[in-house]
Amino acid sequence: MKALIFESFGGPDVLRYKEIEDPSIKENEILVRIKAIGLNFADVYRRKGNYHLAGLPPYILGYEASGIVEQVGDGITNIKVGDRIAFADVPFANAELVAVPIEKAILLPDAISFETASSVLLQGLTAHYLTKDSFEVKAGNSVLIHAAAGGVGQLLVQIAKLLGSQVIGLTSSAMKAEAAILAGADHVFLYDEQWSEKVKGVTKGRGVDVVYESVGSTLADSFEATKIGGTVVFYGMAGGDPSPVDPRMLMDTSKTLTGGDLWNVLTSYEERNTRSKQLFNWIAEGKLVLKEPTTFSLKDGAEAHKWLESRNSTGKILLIP
Repeated sequence: MKALIFESFGGPDVLRYKEIEDPSIKENEILVRIKAIGLNFADVYRRKGNYHLAGLPPYILGYEASGIVEQVGDGITNIKVGDRIAFADVPFANAELVAVPIEKAILLPDAISFETASSVLLQGLTAHYLTKDSFEVKAGNSVLIHAAAGGVGQLLVQIAKLLGSQVIGLTSSAMKAEAAILAGADHVFLYDEQWSEKVKGVTKGRGVDVVYESVGSTLADSFEATKIGGTVVFYGMAGGDPSPVDPRMLMDTSKTLTGGDLWNVLTSYEERNTRSKQLFNWIAEGKLVLKEPTTFSLKDGAEAHKWLESRNSTGKILLIP
């Protein structure tokens, strides 16, 4: 098979499109012919050496993809050859063939294309657990979403709106603010404004029920924008490490700080398929709208990485074998 590999850490130019041995499957695995691969910043971090990689080179990036089952391991009865599946957390996805553990295979309904599945799974499942498990968003809540024009951010905006909440977004530019408004945000403020005060202004002085905090360095201001008894969900630090939180402040204000990590939630075949089914239903019903992805051939993976790192991309980037 052909795969996008690298043998040393560095910039996009370390990536090579080469022929390597096909993977072999174990009894609890299926072999999938890949049709679309989701590119994520985690792939960039692994390519640079920021994330630990097990084993020896050549390394293969990619964790999110979709395709057609080509071979099934012994004893597997719930998936058969020819089924369309996707996955969000299986390594070595930057290849024509991937061995997928059966518990991580997500069956695709007819209405969901390979491109849609590989565009939405990782970010969509993240937005799903954040709004269901970290804090259960309900009708009438007020929700503040950091990086509201980003991949997870736009999905959080849409999900919070369809659940009946008031949604306030934060972005870094007027262009990104427009994207958040198009996603459904009721109000959008810029980071260079006194946004915590503006948030209080549109919530009648009380603050929001929940903040989805993915910047990190803005954590103190997020608490300032949260109502008495409200919650801050911390799930990323793209803007730098947060300042320490004083437990006395939490006690005095009855506020809650909670964390979130997708891999603590996707712990079984049932969890993956139940949560994915909800996402796919929302998409099929037009309640969740995805921006058209930008596609690159897998052999042009280095160019796709350059485009992702340029920060000029909007929407998902896909690699097509």
